[in-house]
Amino acid sequence: MTFVGTPRPRPRWYHAHTDLEDFAIVSYRVDADALARHLPEGFAPMETTFGDGPGALVSAVAFRDRDFHFRFLPQVAIDCGQINYRAYVTAYGQAGVWFFGTRLDHPVVAIPQHLWGMPWRRDHIRVEADWLSTPAHWRLSSTDARCEAVELPRPPMPLDGFPDDSHWLERLTHPTQGWYQRRDGRVGVYSIWHPIMRPRHLEATFARFPFFERLGLITPDTPPHSVLAQARIPFDIHTPPHRLHPEPQAQRATEA
Repeated sequence: MTFVGTPRPRPRWYHAHTDLEDFAIVSYRVDADALARHLPEGFAPMETTFGDGPGALVSAVAFRDRDFHFRFLPQVAIDCGQINYRAYVTAYGQAGVWFFGTRLDHPVVAIPQHLWGMPWRRDHIRVEADWLSTPAHWRLSSTDARCEAVELPRPPMPLDGFPDDSHWLERLTHPTQGWYQRRDGRVGVYSIWHPIMRPRHLEATFARFPFFERLGLITPDTPPHSVLAQARIPFDIHTPPHRLHPEPQAQRATEA
């Protein structure tokens, strides 16, 4: 089976667009029951069978936004570092990611934080990479996270927990819907689109993500499950997010 991605929804004037540079998905294997305790009712971890037993996955996704802008205001664009902390879940018959939180290195963080009630915070973030060196290397440093990784001489065959490339490409690189807990306690939802990623496989030489440690999902010496990285990829963000209405979604899933 070859993963073919998803069709691109027609961009709307109120959507946002950005190019993500020095993009990397640093994933960790975690206990599914421990992860489930952090999810709201109706949400469940997507469990995976690894070589030595079952589990689930969470990821820190770090990159540099390049020319992030709303389509109705292209002349106002920002460049900054960003880290998304997410888990792979299902909710009401749909697969996607649960966003624990986001860190952004720009004052515009106030828009998602206060206008949309999203769990975003300001942080100093530096993401850099050298894609031309042999091996290529990638580095993240922020107030609350640090990771250094180098490209593997060859991709793992297969990636632990997945029968083939199509399965991990879809799960780890192509979730198009995300949920989060709003400041008012309700669940918010939004979606994105991007072309199929062609990530390179890296290995972490050092990694600390205290965000996940405080949730009790990993320890300081837990090694990442994988590091998938790409030099640049365009993203559509279907702003604004909205509140989740689970009953109609659950009914539609039942009817289907």
